[in-house]
Amino acid sequence: MKSFFKRQWPLIGTGVLLILAAFYLMKSGKGIVQEPIIKEVVSEERIKLEDIHYTHEDPEKEMKWILDAKKVNFSADRNSIFFHDFKLTLQPKNKPWYKLTGKKGDYHKKSGVINLSGDLEGFSEDGYKITTEQMRINEKKGCLKTDKPVKISGPFFSVEGKGLFVDLKKEKAKILSDVTTIVKGRSLVL
Repeated sequence: MKSFFKRQWPLIGTGVLLILAAFYLMKSGKGIVQEPIIKEVVSEERIKLEDIHYTHEDPEKEMKWILDAKKVNFSADRNSIFFHDFKLTLQPKNKPWYKLTGKKGDYHKKSGVINLSGDLEGFSEDGYKITTEQMRINEKKGCLKTDKPVKISGPFFSVEGKGLFVDLKKEKAKILSDVTTIVKGRSLVL
Protein backbone atom coordinates (compact mmCIF):
# COMPACT_ATOMS: atom_id res chain seq x y z
CA MET A 1 0.00 0.00 0.00
CA LYS A 2 2.87 2.34 0.81
CA SER A 3 4.44 1.81 -2.61
CA PHE A 4 1.06 2.51 -4.29
CA PHE A 5 0.85 5.97 -2.64
CA LYS A 6 4.51 6.61 -3.43
CA ARG A 7 3.97 6.02 -7.16
CA GLN A 8 0.51 7.62 -7.48
CA TRP A 9 0.88 10.69 -5.20
CA PRO A 10 0.93 13.24 -8.10
CA LEU A 11 -2.41 11.96 -9.43
CA ILE A 12 -3.97 11.74 -5.97
CA GLY A 13 -2.75 15.28 -5.14
CA THR A 14 -4.20 16.66 -8.39
CA GLY A 15 -7.51 14.91 -7.67
CA VAL A 16 -7.68 16.41 -4.17
CA LEU A 17 -6.98 19.91 -5.60
CA LEU A 18 -9.75 19.51 -8.20
CA ILE A 19 -12.21 18.38 -5.52
CA LEU A 20 -11.29 21.37 -3.32
CA ALA A 21 -11.67 23.79 -6.27
CA ALA A 22 -15.08 22.32 -7.18
CA PHE A 23 -16.21 22.52 -3.55
CA TYR A 24 -15.09 26.19 -3.34
CA LEU A 25 -16.95 27.15 -6.54
CA MET A 26 -20.16 25.44 -5.41
CA LYS A 27 -19.99 26.99 -1.95
CA SER A 28 -19.28 30.53 -3.21
CA GLY A 29 -22.44 30.56 -5.33
CA LYS A 30 -23.29 31.34 -8.91
CA GLY A 31 -22.10 34.96 -8.81
CA ILE A 32 -18.55 34.11 -9.82
CA VAL A 33 -19.60 32.12 -12.86
CA GLN A 34 -22.37 34.47 -14.05
CA GLU A 35 -20.46 37.78 -13.93
CA PRO A 36 -18.15 37.95 -16.94
CA ILE A 37 -14.91 39.78 -16.27
CA ILE A 38 -14.90 41.32 -19.77
CA LYS A 39 -18.14 43.19 -18.95
CA GLU A 40 -16.44 45.01 -16.08
CA VAL A 41 -13.43 45.93 -18.24
CA VAL A 42 -15.57 47.20 -21.12
CA SER A 43 -17.85 49.31 -18.93
CA GLU A 44 -14.99 51.10 -17.18
CA GLU A 45 -12.41 51.46 -19.95
CA ARG A 46 -12.20 51.82 -23.70
CA ILE A 47 -11.80 48.81 -25.93
CA LYS A 48 -8.35 48.89 -27.54
CA LEU A 49 -7.48 47.10 -30.78
CA GLU A 50 -4.40 46.99 -32.99
CA ASP A 51 -4.02 46.44 -36.75
CA ILE A 52 -7.72 46.53 -37.54
CA HIS A 53 -9.87 46.54 -40.67
CA TYR A 54 -13.34 48.05 -39.99
CA THR A 55 -16.12 48.38 -42.58
CA HIS A 56 -19.29 50.45 -42.17
CA GLU A 57 -22.09 50.48 -44.75
CA ASP A 58 -24.91 53.00 -44.76
CA PRO A 59 -27.59 51.92 -47.27
CA GLU A 60 -29.61 55.13 -46.75
CA LYS A 61 -26.68 57.34 -47.78
CA GLU A 62 -25.45 54.77 -50.33
CA MET A 63 -22.01 54.98 -48.76
CA LYS A 64 -19.50 52.42 -47.59
CA TRP A 65 -16.42 53.38 -45.62
CA ILE A 66 -13.48 51.20 -44.72
CA LEU A 67 -11.00 52.02 -41.98
CA ASP A 68 -7.60 50.34 -41.73
CA ALA A 69 -5.57 51.49 -38.73
CA LYS A 70 -2.62 50.43 -36.61
CA LYS A 71 -4.41 51.29 -33.37
CA VAL A 72 -8.10 51.87 -32.57
CA ASN A 73 -9.88 52.71 -29.30
CA PHE A 74 -13.64 52.53 -28.84
CA SER A 75 -15.25 54.53 -26.05
CA ALA A 76 -17.02 52.56 -23.32
CA ASP A 77 -20.42 53.49 -24.79
CA ARG A 78 -19.13 52.55 -28.29
CA ASN A 79 -20.28 55.97 -29.55
CA SER A 80 -16.76 57.21 -30.36
CA ILE A 81 -13.91 55.63 -32.29
CA PHE A 82 -10.32 56.93 -32.02
CA PHE A 83 -7.78 55.71 -34.57
CA HIS A 84 -4.06 56.17 -35.32
CA ASP A 85 -1.97 55.70 -38.50
CA PHE A 86 -5.02 55.17 -40.65
CA LYS A 87 -6.19 54.68 -44.21
CA LEU A 88 -9.83 55.62 -44.74
CA THR A 89 -11.59 54.56 -47.94
CA LEU A 90 -14.95 56.09 -48.88
CA GLN A 91 -16.95 54.27 -51.54
CA PRO A 92 -20.11 56.13 -52.53
CA LYS A 93 -22.50 54.29 -54.83
CA ASN A 94 -22.13 55.31 -58.51
CA LYS A 95 -19.35 57.83 -57.71
CA PRO A 96 -15.54 57.67 -57.59
CA TRP A 97 -13.92 56.29 -54.42
CA TYR A 98 -11.69 58.38 -52.14
CA LYS A 99 -8.75 57.19 -50.04
CA LEU A 100 -7.31 59.25 -47.22
CA THR A 101 -4.28 58.51 -45.04
CA GLY A 102 -3.19 60.29 -41.87
CA LYS A 103 -1.81 60.02 -38.35
CA LYS A 104 -4.88 60.50 -36.08
CA GLY A 105 -8.64 60.57 -36.29
CA ASP A 106 -11.81 60.26 -34.29
CA TYR A 107 -15.41 59.55 -35.25
CA HIS A 108 -18.44 60.35 -33.08
CA LYS A 109 -21.56 58.43 -34.15
CA LYS A 110 -24.16 60.65 -32.43
CA SER A 111 -22.89 63.91 -33.93
CA GLY A 112 -21.65 62.39 -37.20
CA VAL A 113 -18.36 64.32 -36.87
CA ILE A 114 -15.03 62.93 -38.08
CA ASN A 115 -11.83 64.78 -37.06
CA LEU A 116 -8.68 63.87 -38.98
CA SER A 117 -5.13 65.18 -38.53
CA GLY A 118 -1.45 64.60 -39.20
CA ASP A 119 0.00 64.53 -42.74
CA LEU A 120 -3.36 64.00 -44.42
CA GLU A 121 -3.17 62.83 -48.02
CA GLY A 122 -6.22 61.99 -50.06
CA PHE A 123 -6.60 60.45 -53.51
CA SER A 124 -9.66 59.90 -55.67
CA GLU A 125 -10.38 57.29 -58.29
CA ASP A 126 -10.65 60.00 -60.95
CA GLY A 127 -7.16 61.44 -60.38
CA TYR A 128 -7.57 64.18 -57.76
CA LYS A 129 -5.30 64.63 -54.73
CA ILE A 130 -5.61 66.70 -51.54
CA THR A 131 -3.03 67.35 -48.82
CA THR A 132 -3.46 69.20 -45.53
CA GLU A 133 -2.70 68.85 -41.82
CA GLN A 134 -6.22 68.73 -40.40
CA MET A 135 -9.85 68.42 -41.50
CA ARG A 136 -13.27 68.02 -39.94
CA ILE A 137 -16.05 66.18 -41.73
CA ASN A 138 -19.65 66.60 -40.58
CA GLU A 139 -21.73 63.77 -42.03
CA LYS A 140 -25.06 65.24 -40.91
CA LYS A 141 -24.42 68.68 -42.42
CA GLY A 142 -22.63 67.20 -45.44
CA CYS A 143 -19.54 69.41 -45.22
CA LEU A 144 -15.78 69.25 -44.82
CA LYS A 145 -13.71 72.06 -43.26
CA THR A 146 -10.14 72.98 -42.43
CA ASP A 147 -8.40 76.22 -41.51
CA LYS A 148 -4.92 74.81 -42.31
CA PRO A 149 -2.95 75.19 -45.56
CA VAL A 150 -4.34 72.91 -48.26
CA LYS A 151 -3.30 71.78 -51.73
CA ILE A 152 -5.68 70.23 -54.25
CA SER A 153 -4.47 68.94 -57.60
CA GLY A 154 -6.16 67.22 -60.49
CA PRO A 155 -5.37 66.05 -64.00
CA PHE A 156 -5.01 69.60 -65.35
CA PHE A 157 -4.76 71.99 -62.38
CA SER A 158 -3.28 72.65 -58.95
CA VAL A 159 -4.74 74.95 -56.26
CA GLU A 160 -3.08 75.95 -52.98
CA GLY A 161 -4.34 78.15 -50.19
CA LYS A 162 -5.30 78.44 -46.56
CA GLY A 163 -8.58 77.02 -45.30
CA LEU A 164 -11.09 74.90 -47.17
CA PHE A 165 -14.84 74.44 -47.13
CA VAL A 166 -16.47 71.65 -49.15
CA ASP A 167 -20.22 71.21 -49.53
CA LEU A 168 -20.35 67.45 -50.06
CA LYS A 169 -23.99 67.49 -51.18
CA LYS A 170 -23.46 70.13 -53.87
CA GLU A 171 -19.93 68.85 -54.61
CA LYS A 172 -18.48 72.36 -54.41
CA ALA A 173 -15.18 73.36 -52.81
CA LYS A 174 -13.90 76.78 -51.77
CA ILE A 175 -10.38 77.63 -50.62
CA LEU A 176 -10.78 80.50 -48.16
CA SER A 177 -7.60 82.63 -48.51
CA ASP A 178 -4.09 83.01 -49.99
CA VAL A 179 -5.12 81.13 -53.14
CA THR A 180 -2.64 80.21 -55.89
CA THR A 181 -3.92 78.34 -58.95
CA ILE A 182 -1.92 76.69 -61.72
CA VAL A 183 -3.64 75.38 -64.84
CA LYS A 184 -1.63 72.70 -66.67
CA GLY A 185 -1.62 71.84 -70.34
CA ARG A 186 -4.52 74.03 -71.41
CA SER A 187 -4.70 77.57 -72.60
CA LEU A 188 -6.50 79.97 -70.33
CA VAL A 189 -8.69 82.54 -72.02
CA LEU A 190 -10.07 85.31 -69.84
